[in-house]
Amino acid sequence: MGFNWTAVEGLYPSGPVLGLASSPSKAADAWTTPDTGTFGGRALSALAPMALSSNLYERAIGIAACNAHWSAAAADTGASLISEATDGLSAEPDEQVVVIGRFPGLERKIPHALVLEKRPGPDDIPAERAPDIIPGADRLIVTATTLVNGSIDGLLALARPDCAITLVGPGTPLCPGLFQHRVDRLAGFMVTDTETCFKSVMEGAGARAFRKYGRAVLLTAG
Repeated sequence: MGFNWTAVEGLYPSGPVLGLASSPSKAADAWTTPDTGTFGGRALSALAPMALSSNLYERAIGIAACNAHWSAAAADTGASLISEATDGLSAEPDEQVVVIGRFPGLERKIPHALVLEKRPGPDDIPAERAPDIIPGADRLIVTATTLVNGSIDGLLALARPDCAITLVGPGTPLCPGLFQHRVDRLAGFMVTDTETCFKSVMEGAGARAFRKYGRAVLLTAG
């Protein structure tokens, strides 16, 4: 578990795979347990149930384990390589776009987006205004950090039935089952250089640093 990201590696016949999840802050409901220090060497199937833990420290590990599995599955089925034109973040100028959580490059990709943030900057809207802002969205883009902090269900419930929803970020599970829960697009990341990426995570790297260790992928419903 690094300062910004949590990584879990799994071994498959085709080689190692790495799953990522955002690391919870110390201010969140996250704490170490007597099992801390024993997670290494466990199978992904043993770690994945921790994704349902109320302890965000354990939840991040569980989600990263799930992401490792689904990255391997996506590699087998052929997730499409994202280009600038199809990165899952495209929007028409007249669409009302609401983004949950600011991320690198957002201003360039969708300059007219409304951004809800728990720690708002000068151009952001405080997250507590979500019930006022999200119902007006034609397109809702949600960072995968919401899986770790547990806010995703409440946010999706605020969206209109016709709202297009994208889950985005290196911690996005490439799991087709999410399409049954209001999500239309999964804009995630597949690590190709597992050893170097794992080292980068443990040294506290942010999402920008991952670009050279893998590729962005997009899965769409249907």
